[in-house]
Amino acid sequence: MSAPSTQLADLLLRERVITPEQFESVVHRAQGSSTRVEDALVDLGVMSEADLLKYLARLYRTRFVATQKLARVEVDRSLLEMVPRKVAERFQLFPILFEPLSGTLSVVTPDAGDPSVIESVKMATNLARDVRVYIARPAAVKAAINKHYGGDLYAFAHVDPSGKEQYMTLLDLYDRGSGHEPAGGVPTSEKARERVLSDKDLEANARTVGSGYQLGAHFLDATTVLVSLIENGRGDLRGHSALVTRWLRRLAERIRLSAEEANALALAGLLHDVGKASVYHLTALNVAEYESHRTVAQKSYLMPLRLFESVPLGATTLGALRSMYERFDGYGFPEGLSGKDIPLGGRLLAVADTYADLTQNARNPFRRNLQPTEACDVLDRYKGTIFDGNLIDLVRHTVTGEGVRARLLADRPVLVVVEPDAEEGTVVELFLIEHGYDVRAVRTSDEALAVLERGGVDACLCETDLDGASGLELLAHVRSQPWGKEVPWLYLTHDGTKDTVERAYKLGATDYLNKPLPNPVLEAKLQKSLKLAPASVSRGVAGSLGEMALTDIVQVLAQGRKSGGLKIRSGTEAGEIHFVEGQVVNAMWGSARGTEAFFAMLHVAEGDFSLDPGFKPGSRVIQVPVEALLLEGVRRLDESGG
Repeated sequence: MSAPSTQLADLLLRERVITPEQFESVVHRAQGSSTRVEDALVDLGVMSEADLLKYLARLYRTRFVATQKLARVEVDRSLLEMVPRKVAERFQLFPILFEPLSGTLSVVTPDAGDPSVIESVKMATNLARDVRVYIARPAAVKAAINKHYGGDLYAFAHVDPSGKEQYMTLLDLYDRGSGHEPAGGVPTSEKARERVLSDKDLEANARTVGSGYQLGAHFLDATTVLVSLIENGRGDLRGHSALVTRWLRRLAERIRLSAEEANALALAGLLHDVGKASVYHLTALNVAEYESHRTVAQKSYLMPLRLFESVPLGATTLGALRSMYERFDGYGFPEGLSGKDIPLGGRLLAVADTYADLTQNARNPFRRNLQPTEACDVLDRYKGTIFDGNLIDLVRHTVTGEGVRARLLADRPVLVVVEPDAEEGTVVELFLIEHGYDVRAVRTSDEALAVLERGGVDACLCETDLDGASGLELLAHVRSQPWGKEVPWLYLTHDGTKDTVERAYKLGATDYLNKPLPNPVLEAKLQKSLKLAPASVSRGVAGSLGEMALTDIVQVLAQGRKSGGLKIRSGTEAGEIHFVEGQVVNAMWGSARGTEAFFAMLHVAEGDFSLDPGFKPGSRVIQVPVEALLLEGVRRLDESGG
């Protein structure tokens, strides 16, 4: 149902759920502001969201997801990659869960009664054998897309009243704590602003909250918005606190802290610099190395706690904020704690804050953004003095794990798809992504040229009829450039006239294909064209299982639809896992073969791996989908305590 549609309003009127007067108001609102009828019903107070969603759930024979619940959903990046953003936006749907064993993908959408939703999702991913559809408000689905795909921290602020209310409360707290006059309120007195937060205050706060306190997702979202506003004027440090928070979450995940503790650490990351504005950035490293930084930090380290003293932050958050300038060797402040006596949150915050500063702040002590490995080398110098050495090793493993992932996926063929029709382009793009290509989709000749000039393109699939220069003119220009003489160039177009085809081949086209073209034929033509291209060296990838666990390596190769042989060596033992387009087809470990060999290798925590992308596996021995293999393997690991 399109935004101005009155189908739902008509139905509600016929069933006497709404009055004629309400019907007119809703339709007027929907048509006048391009708002969906569902949102107009709620915005005008004609129906509560709960009543509306219950009605729609009965109508479509499904279940519903309320806005507040959708705002709290945590979605893994791999799930978002299953359903590309273009599909999510076009069909107004958002993925919330994937069950590997059954191959069931659950999505929320306002159009649960539209069968094309299910077919579109199945087209977008070859992993989903079944799609389960839940109903949600259009505005909530749009907010979820903007938040998770687009990184819009404000996405739910105008949809969820409770989120907006908490956000405004935080703004008021900041105004009162910083001495600003709250909108429509009375400025806080100087005496209140200058009051020092004592140890007893902190202890009382922690006791009030207790170790079981759970931070609301809305509170964290609202705090993120608030801190982002505060940091808008920080220059090179704009967005720093959000970056520290992301690193704290990743480190908490690697340590396997509970969701409650991870949220508490995330809050500490958001708040750690609030109120400390000065010419210096007060990281644990800077404070330890420079006396001027230390002097400022000793005066301001309690500012985040003072500003948020009326908010029950919790013992973990309080401990992290209070102890981030303690040193592992005991020469820090405020209490001179050492080693494991320093709260884990404080040790993690010190490392994450410093790492983010070294890699993202051009005004750090090195006066340039360090590469991740360079930053880890700097942190290594202070193992056992400023920082907990184990946590620095954890950061290094996390960073190098990202590097391993990039190396494992580096040799996917890169295709530029130049298609002015958004619908046709999306269909082709999704098909190619599903078949292991790294696709750069563009709409115009200018956009295509910008991508091609950067290099690293293995082939181009182009329409002849483009905005600006035509597809033929684009090829003529590309072939005139030193970097464009050998790029395989295929046309996929509705124009099948003899003159156009002849001119295309004269300009150097590799192939000329007419729409509509079956996808298997397109795949075959691309494969042939890529083989005609100058041969590129197929480099293997090698590394340590300490950099990335075997389960993660298998998952990366599966998601990247990689083929080849993965060799594992641990001491005197060795094994292999064979892949074909992301699926595990065989495994060998000692005398074991097939699934038992695969499960045995998952217990290997130390050793080396190497991937040979040129290896050609033999017959398929393992028939189980890789998702089910991993799920069963992890279950066995948990049972064995491995």
